[in-house]
This record gives sequence, structure tokens and C-alpha cells, in this order.
Amino acid sequence: MNKWLVSVSIALALATGGVQAAGGDAAAGKAKSAVCMACHGPDGNSPVPSGPAATWPKLAGQHASYLAKQMADFKTQARKDPIMMGMVAALSEQDMADLAAYYSSQKQSDGIAAADQVQAGEKMFRAGNTATGVAACMACHGPAGLGNPAANFPRISGQHAAYTEKALKDFRSGARANDVGKMMQGVAAKMTDEEITAVSQYIQGLR
Repeated sequence: MNKWLVSVSIALALATGGVQAAGGDAAAGKAKSAVCMACHGPDGNSPVPSGPAATWPKLAGQHASYLAKQMADFKTQARKDPIMMGMVAALSEQDMADLAAYYSSQKQSDGIAAADQVQAGEKMFRAGNTATGVAACMACHGPAGLGNPAANFPRISGQHAAYTEKALKDFRSGARANDVGKMMQGVAAKMTDEEITAVSQYIQGLR
């Protein structure tokens, strides 16, 4: 990990350490999650991706602070998605905290990586691409992809490859811009389609 990334990671950890789903109640969140089930599943493990469902992410086991931030960003339209912006429009801060607490308490289902993408994907995840300046994913998300809740870096392990691929391409194009310090935009901007596909598959099978 280069010195710049270390410095930024430390700064963000200090700056975002206070971002929490404060006061979230998992039981209350479960009661409020009925409307979320159609896309994200009853326990936050969205259906096996195919067709439009390919970009419905797993929420189970994700850090509560990260989930709460994403819902808040959809509400303020800092992060744009027509479906999600409509879904969160009527949610209060407490509703979002409760939902985040519920989904973070659930166990994520395992995923399987495409065998022909594992080697290239692992290389990107663990070492990045020094020739093009792509930082290793594990520098922020950890060697097992479990993230860093203190810095609000999300868990990515086990996530559907199609969702991760879309997220990286959205960061690359600027369609998604709610990352702190434009860190993900900077990383994704240097990635090729092949690198994105490979690392997304590797992440899907990471556990």
C-alpha cells in the first residue's frame, strides 16, 4: 500500500469514525423490512442474480454505519437510483438506523467465483496493478474483504459479482459519486473492464 493511501485511510478513519447507525434496533428493523424483501430477500441475502435482479446487492452482514449512510445518500440523492430513492423517501433517520441494525445482524450467504477469473481477480484484490496505479482492494477492505467500519469502508466479500461490477463501472463513469474523498472513483478510473470483471468474481467467492 503506498504512502498516499495509508495517509488517506488514516484521515478517513478519523473523519468518519463517528458515523454510526446510532440507536438502531434490529427487532424494529426486521418489522420495517417487509418492503425491502422483494429485492433484498427476507434476511438481506438477495436472490441469486439473473436479469434485473443481478444488481440487487446482499445487505446481510454489512456494517450498520455503511448501510445507514447509503440510505441517507439515496434520500438526499447524493447517490442516485430511481428505485432506492423512492424506497427511502419516507424513511426517518430512526427507520434507517433500525433497518441498518437488522441487516447488519444477519448472516451473509456464501458466493462462488467463476474458476477462470480467480487468479486474475485475486491478483487485483491483493496487489492491484502497480503499472497503472490501481491500489489493492485489500488495502481498505481488508485481506478477507470484511471492510473497516471505523472508516466506513464496506464489507465486499461474498457480494454478487454483477453488483460489484456495476458499482465499479458506476464509480469509473461518475454515475456514482458518494464515496468519501473520491477514493473509489480514483481507483475505478484506472481499471479495465477485464480487471473489473475478474476482481468482482473473486470478491463473490471470498469468505
